[in-house]
Amino acid sequence: MSTETTVLPVSEVLNASHKDILADWIGRQLADKSRSKAVSDASLQASSTEFFKLLREAASSGGTDLNAPEWEATRQMLGELSASRAAQGSTPVETANFVFSLKQAIVAKIMSNSGQNSDVLGRTFWPFLNLLDQLGLYTTEIFQKSREAIIRRQQKEMLEMSTPVIKLWDGILVVPLIGTLDSARTQIVMENLLQQIVATGSQIAILDITGVPTVDTETAQHLIKTVSATRLMGADCIISGIRPQIAQTIVHLGIDIYDITTKATMGDAVREALKRNGWELKQHAQDS
Repeated sequence: MSTETTVLPVSEVLNASHKDILADWIGRQLADKSRSKAVSDASLQASSTEFFKLLREAASSGGTDLNAPEWEATRQMLGELSASRAAQGSTPVETANFVFSLKQAIVAKIMSNSGQNSDVLGRTFWPFLNLLDQLGLYTTEIFQKSREAIIRRQQKEMLEMSTPVIKLWDGILVVPLIGTLDSARTQIVMENLLQQIVATGSQIAILDITGVPTVDTETAQHLIKTVSATRLMGADCIISGIRPQIAQTIVHLGIDIYDITTKATMGDAVREALKRNGWELKQHAQDS
């Protein structure tokens, strides 16, 4: 005569043993030697308690579709946690282990309740355990998107720092360009320059390309677009830093910049800008 092990539904196991499972789960996380110190013990315990509460509530519906409405609060909390840990410097593996270590604690409790009957475990709990795997992968997806967003923001901030708009004199702005001038950087240059033209009421902007290593067709077109946008704002542009090699390249490429004022050095451009604004630089003779 065979006897069958009585197996409780997932929700009943989680509710009946929630204290044991939560304690085991937190203990596993705290004991993980690979865990970084980016997340404090107190924060880990609070996050674990809140997530396990939401998990129990969602599991009580009996559904295992992660996209179902009953799992929305669980997904949202896990997404916020993953994004927060990405910002704190945690690794994707560490963030995913937040869920996978919970799976280990739940499986350990289920196995003890089912009398180590792996067949029963597989038949009864596999859909729920598969859902936990999906949640673990979900943390990796959100973590990756968050890291990419952070990197894009940092790149934008670096571009803005590398393209300052300097008020040289009343009515005169200078934009020293250093490095390659691509579409993304040109857009930032134009946005910053146009904003400063409006803010300062400047009539002249000097684009200094002394630090631009090469000028090809695309770079020249970017410069022309910046000049055109500046003119639409009622200001004029002077391009300085035209070295012999760059001048030859522009001529060979057949790029029309004849209606744009160009100067070899920033000093020449500054003199021209001051002259247009009614100022004149004079060198005083030194006393003998």
